[in-house]
Amino acid sequence: MCGARCDDKGRAMTTLITGAGLIGTAFAQKALARGEGVVFFDPEPRETFIRLKLGDANVPLVRGDVRNLPDLIDAMQTHKATTVVHTAGIIGGNVDAMMYPALQINVMGTINVAEAVRLTGVRRLVHVSTFGVYDMRRDVPKIMPEDFHRGHGRAYGNSKVAKELLLEAYQAKYGFELVGVRPANVIVNGHFWSGSGGGGKVHEMVLAGIDGRPAQIPAGQTMANEYIYAKDIGGILDAAATAPVPKQLWFNGGTGVLTSFDELVDIFKTFFPRFSYEVLPGRKGHDRDNVLDISAARAQLGWKPAYDMKSALADYIDEVRTHGRA
Repeated sequence: MCGARCDDKGRAMTTLITGAGLIGTAFAQKALARGEGVVFFDPEPRETFIRLKLGDANVPLVRGDVRNLPDLIDAMQTHKATTVVHTAGIIGGNVDAMMYPALQINVMGTINVAEAVRLTGVRRLVHVSTFGVYDMRRDVPKIMPEDFHRGHGRAYGNSKVAKELLLEAYQAKYGFELVGVRPANVIVNGHFWSGSGGGGKVHEMVLAGIDGRPAQIPAGQTMANEYIYAKDIGGILDAAATAPVPKQLWFNGGTGVLTSFDELVDIFKTFFPRFSYEVLPGRKGHDRDNVLDISAARAQLGWKPAYDMKSALADYIDEVRTHGRA
């Protein structure tokens, strides 16, 4: 018998995770907790950050770039991956800021992941997309279903749409299992180097509250948004990796709740009564006025969020105080 979770042939199951960042480590926590082996594939794995998130767990780190197909194939073969969770990519405004290399990483990197999955016989590919795929230029419903129009014209969202469409084509042609998650704005004790403005804002607010200084908030981040805690994203990705093959390919991963900036500040004041902030010069962001429909994830993956905004921030603040800053 294998010591970890086994497939239907009695083989120990291992998941290769592209990207050892915020979402990749959130999934790894869940996989390790149920006894599955994981391996990270990342060009510059931050070992201190990984230890912060995973402790002393024995997790192999493969230094590799998703733009390099042979390295992906070698990693999947060497570690006998049965599942791949694809989180690696450039996000948010960073895609606009360095469009050509970012699109190479996001789009060509995803093609390489799919090709490596095909060539090595990986059973299931779980892809991390974004709620930014939806075309917000249209009249949008108040509760956003997964089958709404995709593509809003900007580089990041369009790159994610391209990835989804290409993966759909690969799956239709070659038959591997494909499940994708479209997260809301993820909050977590993390480094945010890849470009998440909303997550970075909340992280700054947490650190400022602990430090007793005014939080520095970009003007573009004073809007209402839908947030989800990283532990819940880890949960939905774990469900996407382990549930029976669902009826649909793509699932929203949110809470179904909008939080305005004023509401966010009020929550912070329950933890830090003297909390204050300064808004940096710049263009104000646009408030979201719709939320993600998460009913499909509940029905088909058996998942629902465990944290609301206040309980997420309580856990977040406790982690920073107890284990340190990412």
